Amino acid sequence: MASAAEQLAANLNFGAIAKAEELKKRIWFTLGALIIYRLGTYIPLPGIDPEALRQSFAAASGGILGMFNMFSGGAVERMAIFALNIMPYISAAIIMQLMTAVSPTLEALKKEGESGRKVINQYTRYLTLVLSIFQSWGIAVGLQSGGGIVVNPGPFFVITTVITLTGGTMFLMWLGEQITARGIGNGISLIIFAGIVAQLPSATIGLFELGRQGAISTAFILFVIVMAMGIIYFVVFMERSQRRLLINYPKRQVGNRMYDGQTSFLPLKLNTAGVIPPIFASSLLLLPTTVASFAAAEGGDGIMATIAIYLGHGRPLFMILYASMIIFFAFFYTAIVFNPTETADNLKKHGGFIPGIRPGERTADYIDYVLTRVTVIGAAYLAVVCLIPEFLISYAALPFYLGGTSLLIVVTVTMDTVAQVHGHLMAHQYEGLVKKAKLKGARRNR
Repeated sequence: MASAAEQLAANLNFGAIAKAEELKKRIWFTLGALIIYRLGTYIPLPGIDPEALRQSFAAASGGILGMFNMFSGGAVERMAIFALNIMPYISAAIIMQLMTAVSPTLEALKKEGESGRKVINQYTRYLTLVLSIFQSWGIAVGLQSGGGIVVNPGPFFVITTVITLTGGTMFLMWLGEQITARGIGNGISLIIFAGIVAQLPSATIGLFELGRQGAISTAFILFVIVMAMGIIYFVVFMERSQRRLLINYPKRQVGNRMYDGQTSFLPLKLNTAGVIPPIFASSLLLLPTTVASFAAAEGGDGIMATIAIYLGHGRPLFMILYASMIIFFAFFYTAIVFNPTETADNLKKHGGFIPGIRPGERTADYIDYVLTRVTVIGAAYLAVVCLIPEFLISYAALPFYLGGTSLLIVVTVTMDTVAQVHGHLMAHQYEGLVKKAKLKGARRNR
């Protein structure tokens, strides 16, 4: 049965956005920030030969560079000031989450609440700066060794590239935080979302161009469109799916008043890990593929050429390793972000219990048992969604844009943003009802 909030959200009239002034300001601020981000993806680094860069990127766009280019909205291909995008910040945030699980000091900070969260966020920013400097230095050195890409190679080019790319990432980190605080949705996710969606027109044109050239049939293009819509529906269904554990709270007495027992639910998402497993799996698997491709291009044949062939997109070995890594990281990351023992202790402190399960260790074991079974379904779902595009890439050489990771990010970010818009609209409606109730009360008092 849908909750009252879900029922209200289902009946919302989006024409009410025109009356919600605060919501309009947030939407306009978000759009303005994303426009600034997209403009930055077209400002190139100084000292780069665009034609030489285009030729070099075309030779290695199928590996990890292609994935980063997709996330950055084409900034890597143009080697713009936002070429690093927000990826160093995401890597830093993931590293801090992993460190929180193994470091007692960081775990204690996490339990301090808002003050501890601010300290961890500051550490994340410092780590983002370090990762940005390291990655931008690697890009600068790689560009200099790219054969004619850099007009005037030397220490000055390396320094200016490091400063420019690091500054671009730090600016995007700040911009994402501003979107989260003053706009709609999660700012970091929206920046990645904007980069992926910006590639949609060119990917669609490329798909129809393949049909025009006779590389794929019209029936297959229609099949791809219908299948994409089906996958989107499937992703939305799975992301909203939950396994709810019934929680009972006993009767309690406060002063002379007795309160009845309450019933609630502990929701366990089928996909607790989100889009982290595909991102991790893609990065770890495409990194050796890219290195092998560069080595094979320079050395001709050998073991690196064999690795580049067998770990290419759509190859059986690539898909087996890809699915295995997704499943592994789904379980690994779920174990990091959800602690059954901590959840069971919190339930015990507040007097809650699962019917038929003894509070404490037995409850933690039961939650862990249910979470493991749920994660099996979630991991299988992630693997299927990410492998279907790989089969299409193997069969029809479709654009890299149609990867499962990009599709998951677009759908989940859209769902989260729409949910926040619903929340602001509901708050606006509630405020209107409260004002009407106060006016009626004031008239009656007269």
